[in-house]
Amino acid sequence: MRNAFCQAMVALQARSPYVFLTGDLGFGALEPLEQALGRRFINAGVAEQNMVGTAAGLAAAGWQAWAYSIAPFIYARPFEQVRNDVCLQNRDVKLVGNGGGYGYGSMASSHHALEDYGSLLGLQHLRAFIPAFAEDVTALVPLLAAEPGPAYLRLGRDEKPAGWAAPDYAPWRLLLDGGGPVLVAVGPLAGALVGALQGLAPAARPQLWALAELPLAPALPPALLAALAQRQHLCVAEEHVANGGAGAALGLALLKAGLAPRRFDHACAQGYLSGNYGSQAFHRRENGLDPEGILARLA
Repeated sequence: MRNAFCQAMVALQARSPYVFLTGDLGFGALEPLEQALGRRFINAGVAEQNMVGTAAGLAAAGWQAWAYSIAPFIYARPFEQVRNDVCLQNRDVKLVGNGGGYGYGSMASSHHALEDYGSLLGLQHLRAFIPAFAEDVTALVPLLAAEPGPAYLRLGRDEKPAGWAAPDYAPWRLLLDGGGPVLVAVGPLAGALVGALQGLAPAARPQLWALAELPLAPALPPALLAALAQRQHLCVAEEHVANGGAGAALGLALLKAGLAPRRFDHACAQGYLSGNYGSQAFHRRENGLDPEGILARLA
């Protein structure tokens, strides 16, 4: 998704000037953006608190500011600046975190973002966007640029199967239909599940939805609600801890609407169950976030 992000940002600068700040990251990927922006591309160094504070100051002066780093270094390390300088002041700053969830694998917990959008959604004015596919990033960059105010964009890997065409971007999308339970996947997990579910018989296959925006819109998709009313089994899968995650938000929304299904499963990040570190795939397997682990919950 990082390459798609760079291309989308290059296209954006031609029609909507902004300032881009990076925390000494993006080498081998963001050079086209640096060339296109010139002096408006700022390497803030390994000083993320200063970077976010500077972004807020630029926004106060009338610029739209985009601040980019590895996910935990854009929300956790500068959290005070995000809270006080960006969100409480409702500044037009877009926070971009690369490698959400266990994306940075064996670089271990300091580089993992398991509570990122949950932490940030507790702040005022901010919205979180978790694209599932590279094409989503291309669509989201101009959408975020057109909406003043704070936003968090969580980037990961595009994991859709080769040759499978992702539907046009929307906060909610039905990716695969089937006669089984309703399965809602957040971000790139959706692409991994498409490949695993395509070979299942339609009658047994879950109905797979991709969710990409939080907080949830007040009106949930009517087709989703109709499927839940019929099947009474919902599973939410997200590479994020349970607290503050999409599963909690969707469960609350359904309770408020009086539409809670009889069975609810939540596949989510539980940290480091074995105490070991490894690849993103290793951590997903250990937490039951691989397709096999998620499908086992639906039995």
